[in-house]
Amino acid sequence: MADTGENSALFPIFILSIIALPLVPYTILKLLRVASKKEKSIHCACSVCSRSGKYRKSILRRISKFSTCSNFTVLLLWVIVIFLVYSIKQSSREIEAFDPFSILGLAPGVTESAIKKAYRRLSIQYHPDKNPDPAAHKYFVEYISKAYQALTDPVSRENFEKYGHPDGRQGFQMGIALPQFLLDFNGSSGGILLLWILGGFILLPMAFGVVYLSRASKYGGNNVRRETLVTYFELVKPSLAPSKVMDVFVKAAEFMDIPVRRADDEPLQELFKLVKSELNLDGKNARQEQAKFWKQHPAIVKAELLIQAHLLRKADTFSSNLQQDYKHVLQFTPRLLEGLIKMATVPRTAKGHGWLRPAIGIVELSQCIIQAVPLSARKAGSGSSDGVASLLQLPHFSDAVITKIAKKVRTLQNLLDMTLHERAELLSDVAGLSAAEVQDVEKVLELMPRATIEVTCETEGEEGIQEGDIVTVQAWVTLRRANGLITALPHAPYYPFPKGENFWFLLADANSNDVWFSESINFMDEAAAITTASTITEAKMEASGANMEEIAAAVKDAVAKVKRGCRLILGKIQAPQAGIYSLNSHLMCDAWIGCDTKTNLKLKVLKRSRAGSRGGHVAEGVQDENDIEDEDEDEDDIEEDEEGDQSEYSEDEDEDEDEDDEADKQNNNSNRKGLANGSARTKGRK
Repeated sequence: MADTGENSALFPIFILSIIALPLVPYTILKLLRVASKKEKSIHCACSVCSRSGKYRKSILRRISKFSTCSNFTVLLLWVIVIFLVYSIKQSSREIEAFDPFSILGLAPGVTESAIKKAYRRLSIQYHPDKNPDPAAHKYFVEYISKAYQALTDPVSRENFEKYGHPDGRQGFQMGIALPQFLLDFNGSSGGILLLWILGGFILLPMAFGVVYLSRASKYGGNNVRRETLVTYFELVKPSLAPSKVMDVFVKAAEFMDIPVRRADDEPLQELFKLVKSELNLDGKNARQEQAKFWKQHPAIVKAELLIQAHLLRKADTFSSNLQQDYKHVLQFTPRLLEGLIKMATVPRTAKGHGWLRPAIGIVELSQCIIQAVPLSARKAGSGSSDGVASLLQLPHFSDAVITKIAKKVRTLQNLLDMTLHERAELLSDVAGLSAAEVQDVEKVLELMPRATIEVTCETEGEEGIQEGDIVTVQAWVTLRRANGLITALPHAPYYPFPKGENFWFLLADANSNDVWFSESINFMDEAAAITTASTITEAKMEASGANMEEIAAAVKDAVAKVKRGCRLILGKIQAPQAGIYSLNSHLMCDAWIGCDTKTNLKLKVLKRSRAGSRGGHVAEGVQDENDIEDEDEDEDDIEEDEEGDQSEYSEDEDEDEDEDDEADKQNNNSNRKGLANGSARTKGRK
């Protein structure tokens, strides 16, 4: 067993190892995250975003951003590490090997007379009779006397010169790297060791486990409370209209933490008068609807009023207390909306499909919140399914500006189709914007994403899709901007926090309101996208029997596509009953209005043969008249669908007219015959 002095000297090394093992990789990870965030901090450079101040890197903001609990913990641990390193360096002398020649200041192999002479010289300096210092007395007894004895005794000197120790060959020694007072069982401190073991190795891990499990049981994915997810799951219905999504969204348990103050009653009443038209409480039963609204939980009422006021861009009128509540609400908004989308697209039906209508409404609500555009602005009109909402997100655009340019520009696409000179002339001469304001509009238009989709549906290893097969859905999503950037933060001057772009890919059947497959896409993390594309491509090539060179070439091409702004999505769905299905692939951005992409996809599912035979003959057999597709008619149908898309925020029409429109829509869809024979490829259009 090692000496207790050595045990005490090794204790700082033990503690240093325990702290450094997790601290060093965690610190490196945090530094890499900070570096990656700096690379991704490309944001809108228009004057409106600059005035918002959320991208301004002031000293106070940097200090507040750094002053987090985790950062302080890391800093404190590094201070402890530095102190331990210094302590170990100072105490290293205590655990050095015993060397009598070094202690007496002699070279190995000197004569006995030289040893005695050195001993007498050190005795004059350290002997208790000559030096009353207790430290000198201790050094003389423990080092000088032992060194002299080891070198004057022939046996001890021979052992030292042969084995490096006066006592001869030494066996393997083990010790416990704990302070001496913890190992002193003769005194009352013996119980401290038991408490150390019990607390450090049993109670502390149990405490961390209990805290982690309690938090894990309270929160689901993306730090959303499980209580909130359950509420969303129960309230989301297949017929949930986009205009009613807000009523579900504000029921989140996170909003219950908003403080309810009596001092806020009067400001909330003023807010209610301001946003009453947006709450749809002006109908025939206005009094009953308003009374029902105020009977909700006060925190829910406050949350909805604050969000509606934000959509009307009235946040600058809030008091200091309401400003805090307002930021608290919007800080949770992105993650809550993501959880709400997942509850809408989670398998609900007997076929394992989610619901399309509420999913689209949730993404559209997210767009309005990020851009601070009222939901009423999405009412269809002027040839646009988004109403004037897509134009209101542009800087310096207001209802008055939109009215002035209405003769030439009715939609965002009309504005994008113009040349730079035509837009500048329209905005300056007709709308009355200054040259600087026109430049701001151009910056935002260049920042807007434009996406295309290429979708493939196929059964791996087979040429046809039969009912019950596991179908692989693969989609390449390509993102382009006029300014050449791939990743950037959106123009969102009224949203008080930096917000990245997230895209949702939905493969759905609009006729049945079913979402067959959904996936979230983030263009900010290129490294993760490269890993995903490489893994998927490699697995697909290996399954097809390709050699190593072909696999390497395919992976290289996939990585190059990702670096050019593409992202690869892969999913599995089960083929339904035999028939031809008119599907739509939606790519929706949660931060921009009017940048969504919708493409049509025809999927043909064959009946399963008795023998289970597959192959080109079964999949590509002679088609009857119903299986022959006229390309011109299909293009006309697609154009009619795009022209006929209307926003669901419009006021409800007569029920009979709705039923007639639905019947016409189903008839039009039934007239489009399938062409997909095992796989279908389509490229997205704006």
